[in-house]
Amino acid sequence: MNWFYMVKAFKILFILSLLGALCAVGITYAVYYNVKDRIPTVAELKDIELRIPLRIYTADNQLIGEFGEQRRSPISHSEIPKNLEHAILAAEDTNFYHHPGVDVLGLGRAVVQLITTGEKQGGGSTITMQVARNYFLSFEQTYTRKFTEIFIALKMERELSKHEILELYVNKIYLGNRAYGFEAAAQVYYGKNLVDLNLAQLAMIAGLPKAPSRYNPVVNPSRALIRRNWILQRMLSLGMIDKVAYQTAVEAPVTSKNHGITPDIEAGYIAEMVRSELYSTFGDDLYSTGMTVHTTIDAGRQKAANQAVFNGVLSYDTRHGYRGSIETRIDLIDAPLEEQEKVLQEIPRFSNWQTALVIATEETNADVRLADGSRATLLWDAVKWAKPYIDENSQGQSPTTMEDVLVPGDIIRLRPDETLGWVLTQKPTVQTALISLNSKNGGIQALVGGFNFYENKFNRITQSKRQPGSNFKPFVYASALSRGYTAASIINDAPVVFNDTNLASAWRPTNDGGRFYGPTRLRQALYRSQNIVSVRLLDELGIRPTLNFLRRFGFDPDELPHNLSLSLGSANLSPLQIATGYAVFSNGGYQIQPYLIDKVVDRNNEVLFQANPLTVCITCTTLEKTTNNEPQMGLFETNDGIQSLPLAPQVLDPEVNYIIYDMMRDVIKYGTGRRALVLRRDDIAGKTGTTNDGRDAWFSGFNGDIVTSVWSGFDNSSPLGRGEWGGSVSLPPWIDYMRYALKDTPSSFVTKPSSLVTVRIDPKTGERALPGQANAIFEIFRKDHVPPERELNLPALNNNVGNEAQEEKQENTALENLF
Repeated sequence: MNWFYMVKAFKILFILSLLGALCAVGITYAVYYNVKDRIPTVAELKDIELRIPLRIYTADNQLIGEFGEQRRSPISHSEIPKNLEHAILAAEDTNFYHHPGVDVLGLGRAVVQLITTGEKQGGGSTITMQVARNYFLSFEQTYTRKFTEIFIALKMERELSKHEILELYVNKIYLGNRAYGFEAAAQVYYGKNLVDLNLAQLAMIAGLPKAPSRYNPVVNPSRALIRRNWILQRMLSLGMIDKVAYQTAVEAPVTSKNHGITPDIEAGYIAEMVRSELYSTFGDDLYSTGMTVHTTIDAGRQKAANQAVFNGVLSYDTRHGYRGSIETRIDLIDAPLEEQEKVLQEIPRFSNWQTALVIATEETNADVRLADGSRATLLWDAVKWAKPYIDENSQGQSPTTMEDVLVPGDIIRLRPDETLGWVLTQKPTVQTALISLNSKNGGIQALVGGFNFYENKFNRITQSKRQPGSNFKPFVYASALSRGYTAASIINDAPVVFNDTNLASAWRPTNDGGRFYGPTRLRQALYRSQNIVSVRLLDELGIRPTLNFLRRFGFDPDELPHNLSLSLGSANLSPLQIATGYAVFSNGGYQIQPYLIDKVVDRNNEVLFQANPLTVCITCTTLEKTTNNEPQMGLFETNDGIQSLPLAPQVLDPEVNYIIYDMMRDVIKYGTGRRALVLRRDDIAGKTGTTNDGRDAWFSGFNGDIVTSVWSGFDNSSPLGRGEWGGSVSLPPWIDYMRYALKDTPSSFVTKPSSLVTVRIDPKTGERALPGQANAIFEIFRKDHVPPERELNLPALNNNVGNEAQEEKQENTALENLF
């Protein structure tokens, strides 16, 4: 009887179990049918791509910038430190190498928690399931998403190896502070590569996947420390580390801080130029598909350009006086310490400058509290420069005591100084921009668009168009030489009135200083920067022919003024346009196109774009053009064999080009650019430029390889002030930059055509010198433009020589007074 009931009970139990199994299969199939469209195919599993940001580098592989919300630096499984792998397994999935993608016991514990507490408390997710969720699913807390995650995990385990799955996990998982993947986390939290972290640091970042915000070692160091030590204890209990390693690691202090991704080179304007140009082609994919851009920038020259602009701006700013405390001041009596610190920290900082609060002053020093909470003593030598600013033309009396400059409660800016510790400074209002080109192919080697990119992203090299003033004159002079004038041609520098129909009223141009020199050779007029000569010269040349000629330098006649003010640089042009025009003088008369992006590669290092710039190649073998619209191609020999490149078109006669170059060398030897003599380079040439009222100050200069232009001014076009010229504001940064750029480089002269002729001339008339004339000088001419020989007239010569020698002496004395 008992046996009968037992058999019956067994049958019922078997039937129920079978029905339960069938129901489970049915439910499983129903769930699978409901989520199957969300399960990736085998091809999708094996074609997973990480979202990798755009990275921009210099020509010598220094990081300039990175664009993309997700900071990521993918690594392969072989690059994962063993201690990191062990820490991850100890923290997240001890049984990773043994389960089929789903940990049944872990899921069981999660179900029990749900039944007993009524809430989903997490847990039970293997590394494989986390990879499935991170790559293919959202983070919504639903049963459908969880079942989909399980199915994807099972499929991944069939299609991918454990090493491949772990590699995906290490590169994808979010670890806080925009860091995706452990290599990025190492850089963000420790400023190091993953392989350089010790055991304690590896365990710290291995604890982040569970809750990146809760266990962030920067925000919550105490909680992160507990998590780290728990992982180390797990590693010890699992035999992954020994007791000595464990003890050393748990005793290690928390050393993490937010390092972010720090560029190797400060070049925000360049990074933005690259980003903007590429975005027009690639759109939002630019920020996630792992493109790498190699620019033409030289890292050393970019650093030198940054420093040159920085020094130049501060030099101008300090000599115009101190504008006083930052507007916000603090009442030291009523404001508590916490409020004082908050005010200091909220003021934007620049570079390694500090904001500081003046606590107390004495006759020759001041006690200040820095924004970082430290205290410092400000010495008199760090403050004595601070004459009160009145306006751009005047300053107050020099201070004699610290109290003349600072009072307690002042909030000030300080910059570090090797000798004085800290020096009083202020946020400049003037701007300087610098661009430097390889004149043979247009590659931009350094570019600074303003004093501080992070405060003002307006790029004055490309976006600002200002009047170049006398910086434009060499282009007009080149037009004159091409039309038959010579460096010895005489133009009368005397008062003149022009009734130009293109001008609103009669125009009476003047020279700086109001002086007139009378009949003047073009060479003299250029290095003295005589305005009247330039205006008369353009009037003789004609405006329309000159505008057409200026196309050769890359200028659009429609963008230039169609009146005589063109001769004085009244056009609105960017520094990039000016530098491009000067490159023609530098490279021997060829028109190049400036470029910044040399190469773009994808995540697999496949080339997406390779620049092929117009290049000056004198030794190339010229190929026949196939169409008029295509550039001339040339062949040249390299170590890799014969290669071709597009040749820059010659737009200026080499003879004319060399004479202009030689005339601009005199700008530095004798004229407004004489400060550059400090470089002790005989191959450099250039030209200053200052507009009416001193609103724009320029210097552009070059040798046979490199051209650099510097502009300075206020964004609102306010005057720079009395005594501020291109030679005082823009030439010093040019010198500082070129000192580095030309360091250890041989002289590079613009090639002198053998057809040019050098003869002795009369310096007053520009005519051929008479035999034996004592004051004769040498001048360079094109063969067809050499002044004719003159017959010797002894009585006339004797009188003439004496008079001219006296006049030349007077002229030299006047020139010295001018500078």
